[in-house]
Amino acid sequence: MSLPPLVEPAAELTVDEVRRYSRHLIIPDVGMDGQKRLKNAKVLCVGAGGLGSPALMYLAAAGVGTLGIVEFDTVDESNLQRQIIHGQSDIGRSKAESARDSIKEINPYVEVILHEDRLDNSNVMEIFSGYDLIVDGTDNFATRYLVNDAAVLLGKPYVWGSIYRFDGQASVFWAEHGPCYRCLYPEAPPPGMVPSCAEGGVLGVLCASIGSIQVTEAIKLLAGVGEPLVGRLMIYDALEMNYRQVKVRKDPNCALCGDNPTVTELIDYEAFCGVVSEEAQAAAQGATITSKQLKAWLDEDEDIFLIDVREPNEYEIVSIPGATLIPKNEFLMGTALEKMPQDKKIVLHCKTGVRSAEVLAVLKSAGFGDAVHLGGGVIGWVNQIEPHKPVY
Repeated sequence: MSLPPLVEPAAELTVDEVRRYSRHLIIPDVGMDGQKRLKNAKVLCVGAGGLGSPALMYLAAAGVGTLGIVEFDTVDESNLQRQIIHGQSDIGRSKAESARDSIKEINPYVEVILHEDRLDNSNVMEIFSGYDLIVDGTDNFATRYLVNDAAVLLGKPYVWGSIYRFDGQASVFWAEHGPCYRCLYPEAPPPGMVPSCAEGGVLGVLCASIGSIQVTEAIKLLAGVGEPLVGRLMIYDALEMNYRQVKVRKDPNCALCGDNPTVTELIDYEAFCGVVSEEAQAAAQGATITSKQLKAWLDEDEDIFLIDVREPNEYEIVSIPGATLIPKNEFLMGTALEKMPQDKKIVLHCKTGVRSAEVLAVLKSAGFGDAVHLGGGVIGWVNQIEPHKPVY
């Protein structure tokens, strides 16, 4: 469905701006009026990472007058494979500041506002209230639900995107005209069910594919042109080079935007999404060891069975000496239990400790009461014990 322009046009474009945006101005559907609306728009990008990088760059190039960036992280070398707004010299810098500098190189006429804080219940409403449109570049479910709920409560539209390995999704959620994120995903998936990009990886260029769709939708909403992705979910398969659409209807029983909402204010999103299951938390309590403790056991030839529950491709990148690879899914399916020794202490580890805690819960329920797992995983091991090894 066509929607009216989200913002009013600015008073004028300068001569320099006319030269800069001339290829927009000669598009009949954009023209001077549409470009003036972009100039007058205030867009907030949540995150300056994989999706935020191309989104911010193209929003700036398009002439969006004010860009806000919510980002508290710093640039890591592993970001550079996909987060193209940052460069080699930015490693260790604030992502927000790095993104701002890149934006200024692209378009000096854009005002950039930095929000260098972790987005949470205490600041999201105040931050969002200063913008016309939100672009969601987050990478975890807790923040996605926070962004959705705040946008709905404030009556703001937001453009959502998601990426994983070779697959991407995008949509526009605006409760006044269609469904919200909760209409599509009423409940968060169980903890550990959907791996993050840090666990499962992502094709770098996929970020550009989905990020450019998000910017396209933002421009359409701001200028009031075309048919926005309201009520439609765009699904992209890069391996098959296939785009398909799924209709998303407004759910009358939605807890947030339905006829009788039960969520009328911000909630505890970490608890709602259950970052780690209750079973895993209970299993890990009193059964979590440190990297230094594991190193001591290995040095003293303790009778342990060290198990790496990551995937084979992760194991190839870096591993702890003596670890046996048995992926998490084999435990969930039950096929790994017969491989467990009865006469050795079982020690589990993964990348950071989340997956190994889930496996620990499986083992303890199967009778391996003295099993433990490594807090911080292989990343903690490398940082503390073998810093010459790579991390990912």
